[in-house]
Amino acid sequence: MENFSTVEFITLSGLQGLGGNRSIYFTLTLLTYLLIVSVNFTLISTIVIEKTLHEPMYIFLCNLCANSLYGTAGFYPKILLDLLSNVHKISYNLCLLQLFVIYTSVLCEIPILTVMAYDRYVAICRPLEYHTVMTPLMVKTMLLFSWCVPLSWCFFNLLCTFRLPLCGSHIDKLYCDNWSVVKLSCVPTTVNNVLGYVVIVSEIIQALFTLYSYYCIVRVCLKSKEGKRKFMQTCLPHLMAMVNFVIAALFDSMYNRYGSASIPLSLRNIMAVQFLVIPPLFNPVIYGLNLQKVRAILFRYCEKYNVSQRPIERNF
Repeated sequence: MENFSTVEFITLSGLQGLGGNRSIYFTLTLLTYLLIVSVNFTLISTIVIEKTLHEPMYIFLCNLCANSLYGTAGFYPKILLDLLSNVHKISYNLCLLQLFVIYTSVLCEIPILTVMAYDRYVAICRPLEYHTVMTPLMVKTMLLFSWCVPLSWCFFNLLCTFRLPLCGSHIDKLYCDNWSVVKLSCVPTTVNNVLGYVVIVSEIIQALFTLYSYYCIVRVCLKSKEGKRKFMQTCLPHLMAMVNFVIAALFDSMYNRYGSASIPLSLRNIMAVQFLVIPPLFNPVIYGLNLQKVRAILFRYCEKYNVSQRPIERNF
């Protein structure tokens, strides 16, 4: 498809009014990004290295952490550069790349959470059938669905966006997203609009399937005291994380389409980046470090490291 746009650079907004606080925001953003990379990379490395964690639940968790690293890589480096500069511009091609990375990360998150919920549903509600249902082929198929379907959708949406001639070059947001670029178009965007709603509906359906899986889990868990304890320790945090992510992503999507400029800039910025901060930072804790088996392995590695660092006592 030929791109008729003459726009070479896109200007971003959202950082105006920071004044002398830029260094503080830069430090906090950098520390947040480093923490996100650290906790996710630690969990991925632990799952890859430790063979006892090569089970469906941990494999899905590893993919969730990898998706967090992928999505945040599309946001944090650019926002850190913007915090150091007074000019907030991005080339049109890099803008498309950024929106593709963030867009695919968001769309991959929900399918991964969905297959994780289904895995827990089978493990708790149909324990005798678990190894029959969650075979290696089934796990690979679910992961293929979780990554390839969103990537295909996003690639097609990106092509539809790329073909649009643009009559503007300013996005009222901290980063590039698909609908913000589409709104700059000089021509009708019916196809893009319909595709956007199809994606939103498909993600809502997956989220509802996830909620139904947790509903089935709750029914089983609440029948015993031990089940209640397990539900409060694992499933409830999972459910809260899932609901938080879906609400934040839907708010951002709906605000891009129908939002009012009367909403304070600070609130808009918080809601725009919430799903790029909270889930990547807390998912490894909620889904991984909260598990006793993972914690035990990490403590064991830490103990081995501490022992290896102790100075060898010499006998004279």
